[in-house]
Amino acid sequence: MNNAHLAMYAVPAFVVLMLVEWWAARRDPDRVPTGRYDREVATNWATYVLGQVTKPLLQYALPFSAVVVAAAVTPWQLSPGDWWVWVLGLVVTDFCYYWAHRADHRVRLLWTAHSVHHSSTYFNLTTAIRLPWLNPIASTVRGLAWVPAALLGLPAWMIFLLISLGLLYQFPIHTQRVGTLWGPVEFVFNTPAHHRVHHGANQPYIDTNYGGVLIVWDRLFGSFAAESEPIRYGLTHNIDTRNPVKVNYHEFAAMLRDVRDARTWRGRLGYIFGPPGWREDRKAPTGQTSGLTSAVATPR
Repeated sequence: MNNAHLAMYAVPAFVVLMLVEWWAARRDPDRVPTGRYDREVATNWATYVLGQVTKPLLQYALPFSAVVVAAAVTPWQLSPGDWWVWVLGLVVTDFCYYWAHRADHRVRLLWTAHSVHHSSTYFNLTTAIRLPWLNPIASTVRGLAWVPAALLGLPAWMIFLLISLGLLYQFPIHTQRVGTLWGPVEFVFNTPAHHRVHHGANQPYIDTNYGGVLIVWDRLFGSFAAESEPIRYGLTHNIDTRNPVKVNYHEFAAMLRDVRDARTWRGRLGYIFGPPGWREDRKAPTGQTSGLTSAVATPR
């Protein structure tokens, strides 16, 4: 099975789960108002379809893979025939995902892509497919996070497969219809309760719960937060558009405007590699990072 198309095989299951959630939302619309299915669903599906349509263009624009190169030059070669290599691969690739995801929220260049996923003010299973498309620069930089896994000796194809499986795991946790699970599961794994917190645009939830499959990374590195107050979804300053092109490129265009208007090279680099909300004349306010959009980063 081609890793790049693995998600396509899961689409029927996605649709079934969405229909179940939609039916539950219709029967009990007041339980989770921000989880209902409205016109925002069309935007989520449009971004997903555009991502699938433009994926060949992205692959053409990015023929180079740092993971493939690292796997080819490393002196260590682990055998996928050993079961423990798969366990190690799952843990290592998920660890790499944690840092890639954390960088998504802390490096504005990466946030220009990842903000697409966070920009919906609703939170349901269709939010999981609200993904950025055709942002090759951010994709290339983000891919460097898995180079350590390749240098460790994991085959490149195994790394890509485990990344895809990790992303598939995250689809069903984009829901408000599942409460908290059994305590040990909540302690070790990323769950709907943890991921709802991650999508929160209000404090104390901003920049928390970056884990993919495992939530233990957040517990270890101080980025874990439990739900303690009602969650507001979206960005701290929402973009108020359902146009999938604007949704996809709004933050990237805002970053380019900030770079253009910067007075110094430090400012230009800060607007690209600093955290979202970074300003040339001052650092971002405490706790106001990845949730910020250009409306705060550069008032217009």
